[in-house]
Amino acid sequence: MTTSSFIPGLDLSHRFYLEAVRPLLDEAAPGVTHSAARLGSGSEVLGFDTARSADHEWGPRLQIFLRSQDVTRHGARITALLSERLPKTFRGYPTHFAPAGEVGIRVMQTTDGPVHHRVEVTDPAAWFTAQLGFDPRTDITLADWLATPTQLLAEVTAGAVFHDGLGQLAPARANLNWYPHDLWLYLLACQWQRVSQEEAFVGRCGEVGDELGSAVVAARLVRDLMRLCLLMERRYPPYSKWLGSAFARAPQAPALTPVLTAALAATDWHTREHHLARAYEAVAATHNQLGLTDPVDPTTRPFHTRPFQVLHAERFTAALSTRITDPDISSLPTIGAIDQFVDSTDVLSHPELTRAATHATVCSP
Repeated sequence: MTTSSFIPGLDLSHRFYLEAVRPLLDEAAPGVTHSAARLGSGSEVLGFDTARSADHEWGPRLQIFLRSQDVTRHGARITALLSERLPKTFRGYPTHFAPAGEVGIRVMQTTDGPVHHRVEVTDPAAWFTAQLGFDPRTDITLADWLATPTQLLAEVTAGAVFHDGLGQLAPARANLNWYPHDLWLYLLACQWQRVSQEEAFVGRCGEVGDELGSAVVAARLVRDLMRLCLLMERRYPPYSKWLGSAFARAPQAPALTPVLTAALAATDWHTREHHLARAYEAVAATHNQLGLTDPVDPTTRPFHTRPFQVLHAERFTAALSTRITDPDISSLPTIGAIDQFVDSTDVLSHPELTRAATHATVCSP
């Protein structure tokens, strides 16, 4: 691979579509309406890719969307023509993707023969259903929202649409832009509930000499606060690899990052608790600025009769819950969507597993 400088993946894919794919598409299926985009998995879709990303599943790639009947008529021919006629390299990057040894993983590699390209030819219904477990061009159910990890929602609403001749990608993405209002309130309430469940444990672990346990709890709370801040900003929190990168772009990050970093760096529970208390109060103040509920006192206080400083975050859960008017949402247990009660990247990257877990836990009668 001979590249003089790194090209962000979305820019690379856009140029690849315009200069290499679109001319061949017009030749293979002249007059056939299509849309083109780079959506789905990949660090470049979220804008977090670097030169390191090129070591797997990164490169000149995109989706071509056709009507389902056009996929049947032209899809195989388009795929074959691209394989035969695409340039072997584009802007210095190979267009051929070879197996990397792991099932389903491919990497850019030069070739003398036909290229195994990563231009996916599909139709919107098939692609969205494979990606999310449902088709957002139609009504999105409560179960759909609850069962879909925020990572997957981010992958579909981020990225870039290069051409939308079908006129279907923009409406589908708009439908997924953010949760319905009452569901947003519910998810915020559940995120505060997560904080409330463990905020006293930082001190309790430390009090019995378990500084390691205290630090683990603090790290969990820091993650929950970061996710809470993104939810407040109506941004889908990505999974753990990119959570810090996404949080760094949030308005609260300049003030909160030093505080959260200090909490994680602390070697004793008193210092750890002190920094977390500052973070709680800052996030609580942000809640009040949103105006979603009546103001809630943002100051920390002792945990009942025990000498641990906490926010009693359940107060924010209660305030948000009282503003939910949808009976189907207000009747849900306060455990939230799939990301808020499942902590496995394997589960959260497979729509069929997330839907099964959510229906079993939240949506069952």
